[in-house]
Amino acid sequence: MSRRKLAHYEFSAQADNVIQAEKPLYTTVKGKWNELYFKNANPIVLELACGKGEYTIGLGKQFPDKNFIGVDIKGDRIARGSLAASEANLTNVAFLRTGIQYSDEFFSEKEVDEIWLVHPDPQVRDRDENKRLTNNRFLDMYSRFLKDNGMFYLKTDSSFLYEYSLETISESAHFEILEYTDNLYESELLTEHYGVKTHYEQIFVGKGYSIKYIKARLR
Repeated sequence: MSRRKLAHYEFSAQADNVIQAEKPLYTTVKGKWNELYFKNANPIVLELACGKGEYTIGLGKQFPDKNFIGVDIKGDRIARGSLAASEANLTNVAFLRTGIQYSDEFFSEKEVDEIWLVHPDPQVRDRDENKRLTNNRFLDMYSRFLKDNGMFYLKTDSSFLYEYSLETISESAHFEILEYTDNLYESELLTEHYGVKTHYEQIFVGKGYSIKYIKARLR
């Protein structure tokens, strides 16, 4: 492990805004995020597979009356988001270090108001379908901890994942698709991403790739 990554892991271990194994809230926060961490009754928004938490932080700055949680397994990325949130004095932002497949171990039924999935790995190989974060198993899990009429958003540069997700979400018994576009930057839906761009999204757009977007609601 590089010294830089080691420093990031050590930072996360000490950071108050990172929930991870061996910290007290890791095993007690389920169903109690408002009570134990945020200490308010504001809506909870998740960014799954958040990486460095660029959406978590960007939305946290724009919506101080909501609570944002970035979820990712990569400790070095979580540490970068944690530091950026701390430097911006964002008390409405937290990070949870865990695999997305274990999310239901940290969120109770009807605890979450919104879920954002921003440029996840499309997992294009057939053998990796079980890892796609919009497959039926994941959609079922999201439906359990989303509140009634809770929102689910997907942004991706992958045409494959976009088409796959349109199919799985539209066929899901839990969700209804409200709006979608295969070219967000040429769409009237552009304002719905609140101007937040990840580092890689800026690169994709600069190279001429179109950004796809799906907005769905829990039935």
